[in-house]
Amino acid sequence: MILDMVSLSIIDAQAIFQWVVDNASYWLVFLLMVVESSFIPFPSEVIVPPAAYLACTKGDMNLFAVVAVATAGAIVGALINYFLSLWIGRPIVYAFASSRLGRACLITPEKVEQAEKYFDKHGAASTFIGRLIPAVRQLISIPAGLARMNIVVFTVFTGLGALIWNGILAALGWWLGKTVSLADLFTKVEQYNDYLTYAGLAIGVAALAYILWNAFKPKKTS
Repeated sequence: MILDMVSLSIIDAQAIFQWVVDNASYWLVFLLMVVESSFIPFPSEVIVPPAAYLACTKGDMNLFAVVAVATAGAIVGALINYFLSLWIGRPIVYAFASSRLGRACLITPEKVEQAEKYFDKHGAASTFIGRLIPAVRQLISIPAGLARMNIVVFTVFTGLGALIWNGILAALGWWLGKTVSLADLFTKVEQYNDYLTYAGLAIGVAALAYILWNAFKPKKTS
């Protein structure tokens, strides 16, 4: 659930959700997604769905533009984590995660270690699939930076994963715009959050399988 992911109370999460609804704009979506992907984990579920809902119901924003700016923000936030990890190194990353400030940012040594293990297990593809997993999404950039992963590959994989995830969130917001009132929007997004995760994982695995099949399929002989 959204609240389990970020350890926020129901009041806090709902207040943030409502604030996004009241102040929604492309810049707000972009900036909050930068925060969501950086060292301050923040639930994208309270950013993209309400913006997409408003794009559907009020027409102040374009649905595809919401997905584009949300993805751009996610890439920028991921690059912040990547370069910070690359520059400061593993000991300082873990020292920060163990500090009060790190814990205030909802980062712990256990979470960083989990992200490292996931990266070690899945390699470069982890930056793609990891964007679709709640417990890993915000932190997968850290081991990528520590490992000095190729920046172009990192950006492409991160962007693809973020695009898929934001597309799913936007589709939910668009669909809810056709079916529920604004007053019920937060409750419905929270209700469907687990299904969002499953959908993201299924699409991510399918997309990765297609990429790998194209990369390694036998070449046709003339």
